[in-house]
Amino acid sequence: MISILFSLLFLPVNLLAVVILSRGKCGLSTCTTRYLVAMAMADLLVIITEVILLRIGYYFLPGSFLNITPICSAIAVLSCAAGDCSVWFTVTFTFDRFVAICCQKLKTNYCTKKTAALVLTATCILLCLKSIPFYFAYKPGKIIDSVPWFCYTNPSYFTEPGWVGFDWFDTVLTPLLPFASILLLNALTVRHILVTSRVRKGLKGQSKGENHSDPEMESRRKSVILLFTISGSFILLWSVYVLNFLYYNITGANPRGHDDSVYIFEQVGWMLLNLSCCTNTFIYGVTQSKFREQFKNAVKYPVISIIQLVHKQNH
Repeated sequence: MISILFSLLFLPVNLLAVVILSRGKCGLSTCTTRYLVAMAMADLLVIITEVILLRIGYYFLPGSFLNITPICSAIAVLSCAAGDCSVWFTVTFTFDRFVAICCQKLKTNYCTKKTAALVLTATCILLCLKSIPFYFAYKPGKIIDSVPWFCYTNPSYFTEPGWVGFDWFDTVLTPLLPFASILLLNALTVRHILVTSRVRKGLKGQSKGENHSDPEMESRRKSVILLFTISGSFILLWSVYVLNFLYYNITGANPRGHDDSVYIFEQVGWMLLNLSCCTNTFIYGVTQSKFREQFKNAVKYPVISIIQLVHKQNH
């Protein structure tokens, strides 16, 4: 319930973030902007599909068309695809920043808006295709006037080798592989920055106590702060879900027969996943001064317009 409320509150904030980033006036490269817009769009779609259509439809609108089995199954597929895109767009952004910082020869050809569009499109298509099997993982809870209602997970999903293998593949793909990829890329990026920083300081004489400004290192520092904050937030907010998955598969516990403490732990994991779609806007605001400026202007604009309109009517 808490995650639903937070997600609804931040829905317009995420939408505003998409608009601000799409304008390209935040002082970021076109390539970086495309990745951030894609991540914000994916987060927005997660809120719409997972929170509004699935959870609100289930808890507050039990008799609506959203709970007809084919429809809620299709929504589940869209929710899964949106969640996967949100995660993997973070990975592609991390890899793009790794190339930009560590691979100067590859940077010219890879870190372009055309490559970013190609990578994001291919990633989205593949993840949507991967999510299609989830449509067949559900069965109706009731049949009323020959119409199937509600989506209940088929018991075979937990027992049949094909479904068990697919579940492992799905969880390895999201988020275990992204976890490993982001940690590895960030470690390599940090190592490269430390080595490069020592070399540049030596060349500029800073090793002898001199203090010279270095615009390139300052620009790189800001880029790294944005990168590490986004990837660190992802790892933190997905960690409970990963631990919950490992618990069931290592202990062999029945997912449908858990006690209260395990159920609470599982629900906390889902809550953090939903909240992860609301954090990036704050990250942009904390790390990017121009984004903060654009955000303030966007928030103040309707208020100023209303005040000016009232002032004109009074005079």
